[in-house]
Amino acid sequence: MQHPMDQAVDATPSVAPLLELRGITKRYPGTLANDSVDLQIMPGERHALLGENGAGKSTLVKCIYGVIRPDAGTVHWQGKPVSVTSPSEAQRLGIGMVFQHFSLFETLTVAQNIALSLQHTGSLRQLSERIAAISHEYHLAVQPNQHVHSLSVGERQRVEIVRCLLQGPQLLIMDEPTSVLTPGEVDLLFETLTQFTRDGRSILYISHKLEEVRALCTAATVLRTARLVGRCDPRTESAHGLARMMMGSEPPTLKGRQSAPDHSRPCLQINDLSCRSADPFGTTLEHLNLTVNYGEIVGIAGVAGNGQQELLAALSGERGGLSSDMLRLDGQAIGHLGSAGRRARGLGFAPAERLGRGAVPEMSLSDNTCLTAYQKGLVRRGFVLGGAVRKMAGDICTDFHVVASSIDAEARNLSGGNLQKFVMGREILQTPKILIAANPTWGVDVGASTAIRQALMDLAAAGQTGILLVSEDLHELFEICDRIAVLYEGQLSEIVAVPEADRDAIGRWMAGLPGAAGTVTTKENRAHLA
Repeated sequence: MQHPMDQAVDATPSVAPLLELRGITKRYPGTLANDSVDLQIMPGERHALLGENGAGKSTLVKCIYGVIRPDAGTVHWQGKPVSVTSPSEAQRLGIGMVFQHFSLFETLTVAQNIALSLQHTGSLRQLSERIAAISHEYHLAVQPNQHVHSLSVGERQRVEIVRCLLQGPQLLIMDEPTSVLTPGEVDLLFETLTQFTRDGRSILYISHKLEEVRALCTAATVLRTARLVGRCDPRTESAHGLARMMMGSEPPTLKGRQSAPDHSRPCLQINDLSCRSADPFGTTLEHLNLTVNYGEIVGIAGVAGNGQQELLAALSGERGGLSSDMLRLDGQAIGHLGSAGRRARGLGFAPAERLGRGAVPEMSLSDNTCLTAYQKGLVRRGFVLGGAVRKMAGDICTDFHVVASSIDAEARNLSGGNLQKFVMGREILQTPKILIAANPTWGVDVGASTAIRQALMDLAAAGQTGILLVSEDLHELFEICDRIAVLYEGQLSEIVAVPEADRDAIGRWMAGLPGAAGTVTTKENRAHLA
């Protein structure tokens, strides 16, 4: 039976698709990434590409953008067959892409990175003015003269989006572009993207946030295990229905927690933590105070660039110079210890930058397991116990449904979502006293995000671990946290119990809007924001 959307396309044969893929197939050793996939994107269309992690979405868009060559199939651009052999060829045709994994040179500034990709012939000052103009138009704040190594994950994503928009593409491919934006920023971006498509330009949009897909996109193609399994108009489907199409079964739901946190047992105590950023564009932390109890999940909300990077570095031990009593774990002062010393005391850390910081790209999954879990019986008298390492790597892949050819697969060959599941699983299975997790479900599909959140809730429910969750995803924070605070310009708001907190008011605080200059507002005093 032909889908109504397909009928609409057939009814207007005079309008050629902007982009058409026919029978795209791509194989890797041990993996069939795309299996004869067809895709049509019409002019002016906001088209979603949906699927679970490992379904083949990233491979397909890399074929479109010329990063890889398909083994079979053809690509048609504006009705004509083309061979897209490189990203520069894709850009020449009018195809731009914002990748989920960033491709920026750490030691260069934002303007210098963009100049390289645009082959800019003018001065950097002129380019900086263009960057400022486009970032203002699209509500994506970036600093042209800031070095990339000092940027947070969210700020780097903004740079990638601005760089792509400066190319003036006819087709804009976006991979998880709203992962680190506030609800208000998402609304502004969607207004801009809607305007972008009104003159016939199109968007291919990849996201696991299905409500956003329903709000923005006018068409959707669904992949499952490398194959095309359906097309639909997401505006007429529920998020639950879209998830069911992606998974081929009913999507999982959170079971919740039965036990309450023990507020008499402090796990992590942050005492008057102040830390000046070593980077001139960074954010100085000022007099932060917070307690995380055993069995509790505490969330810290905030827009990227407000001190999250500095806070995570201070807590993980990457940033030295703290006095001992600024951080206490299970009653013991750890502020003076480095990363290894804090891990030995029971601190676990899952960074937002999963590739390069959470895992070494060129190393296998089994070797990456040993990076942070070596103190959990994987090393004896200086020798790595290969059998124990491989068993733990296998347990991670099994328990967290990591799709990989084997535990010997290199980390860089996993999809972003599968690598995220691996990094989170590695930390959770160690059962630390305190687990600090940054954006744990960023870029992860609905099934995997539910599994990760449930695993965090189960870990807390066991009562032997406290969890500090730093995330820009308000839905995630409200779904699993017991208490929540907001980090804005290096200062921490009053912490409130999630049942008493108001989502819209916290979103305004995150954005630094009027009415957010004191403490986080609760439902009872929200009226004062009006």
